[in-house]
Amino acid sequence: MSEELSRYDRMEELPEAEIKPKMGFSIVWLIPILALVIGGWLVYKAWSEKGPVVTLTLKSAEGLEAGKTKVKYKDVDIGQVEEISLSEDISTVIVKLQMQDGAESFLTDRTRFWVVRARVAAGKVSGLGTIFSGAYIGIDPVKEGKPTLEFVGLEEPPLVTTDTPGRLFTLKAAGLGSLDIGSPVYYREIEVGQVVQYGFDESGRAVDIKIFIQTPHDRQVTDNTRFWNASGIDMSLDATGIKVDTQSLISIMLGGIAFDDGSDPLAAEPAAENTAFPLYANKDETTKENYTNQNYFLIYFNQSVRGLSVGSPVEFRGIKLGEVIDIHAVVDDKTRVFRIPVTVAIKPERIHGFGAAAKSTREDLRKYVDRGFRAVLRSGNLVTGQLFVDLDFFPDDPPRELTFEGTYPVIPSRTTEIKEITESIAEIVKKFEKIPIDEIGADLQRTILATTATMNRIERLAGRFDAETVPAMTEALESLRSTLADLEAGLGSDSPVNFQLREALGDFSEMTRSLRGLTDYLERHPESLIFGKEGDQP
Repeated sequence: MSEELSRYDRMEELPEAEIKPKMGFSIVWLIPILALVIGGWLVYKAWSEKGPVVTLTLKSAEGLEAGKTKVKYKDVDIGQVEEISLSEDISTVIVKLQMQDGAESFLTDRTRFWVVRARVAAGKVSGLGTIFSGAYIGIDPVKEGKPTLEFVGLEEPPLVTTDTPGRLFTLKAAGLGSLDIGSPVYYREIEVGQVVQYGFDESGRAVDIKIFIQTPHDRQVTDNTRFWNASGIDMSLDATGIKVDTQSLISIMLGGIAFDDGSDPLAAEPAAENTAFPLYANKDETTKENYTNQNYFLIYFNQSVRGLSVGSPVEFRGIKLGEVIDIHAVVDDKTRVFRIPVTVAIKPERIHGFGAAAKSTREDLRKYVDRGFRAVLRSGNLVTGQLFVDLDFFPDDPPRELTFEGTYPVIPSRTTEIKEITESIAEIVKKFEKIPIDEIGADLQRTILATTATMNRIERLAGRFDAETVPAMTEALESLRSTLADLEAGLGSDSPVNFQLREALGDFSEMTRSLRGLTDYLERHPESLIFGKEGDQP
């Protein structure tokens, strides 16, 4: 008992505990504070790295999906479709694009957007990858320009982007023809560009066609370059024969443009970008416009002009000077004789030193006619029978004077040597037709039949050597002797058949000599079939 009292007394003697509030920061609060800081930092980072929002106007949102469809440049994601809605008048679709940070540098009024889908156009297939991955929005960024965040999307992907090296040129044509966006442009049968745009010019009466030529082929385009429409197949028939011109199968189906420079392309400086050129209908037209002056002449031919047509060339020793522009027949009021005037147009600029003025041309032509300047018809193609007018000097031709009909000088003509050769051949054929081929053949046929019958008898008797064969063989020999006697009488020196054969062989020998002379001349001068006999040079 005493022990318990003493323990109680000792407890009462202990000092009373003093309760004081704890001072300082508890480490427990570090976790939520740290989470709040990290969250704030992430929000700030997301907000600070968030790029601009672009408003894109499209005619259709086919294949697009908010929150999924990407904006890509060279297959790299640079944005995403955030919202798709209709415009107030519900005529277009408004697409909001959330771009990545830094996109402001290339969002200018020259930047272009379009929807990439699987397409087949101008003979080319594009966007096949979107069949499985879905459509996406493509972009052609351009840093040069006025900054903007509102764009109108293209309906078709651009054929040429700004990062493609090359230059644009303008072609002016009367009509578009079979050309279309994407039609190829060829240089010496190699595709070097394409049509990227077309539309009416300011007057509304012609068509401006924009083409893009890739580097380094764009340096081949100079101020002297000629462009022509290479669509389809260009086929023509003239004195030189049938000409067929085409560039490729693609140009036949889709149309195309070709260009070339007849002069040395290294001698000319490349044309400036957006230079305008005329677009010719075909390749032949590119050379016709090089000569602006032309003079008209009349030529009267005293022979058939079958094979000569409007457009047939007029040449001087193989050089084309002009072409035939009119052919008709007239009757002389005084003599009542039919005449065939052929009107030709000659470009004097094709002959250096020849007078371009009308008065100078007449004076020069008068001197040439005095020296034997004549016009003849020659065959340009033996297969088609096309003719052309050949101008040349014939000093041995009878003297002629230069005359005029109205304002047109009349160039004297002469009969073509081809006509003379044709007449000689026709005369030989007539002589050959007089040979009694049928009668000679009939006589020979009868003789051959008689000989054949005799030989058949001999062949049947050759195997029999008995007593009965000898009399039969004797009879056969007598028959053969009689037949040979008849044959000798029919083919003797005084027989009619022999006389006819001699006469026929004589005519044939004469024909052979004529043909030998003709072939010898043609062997020495094969060009005479086309150009005629070569005359003395002036």
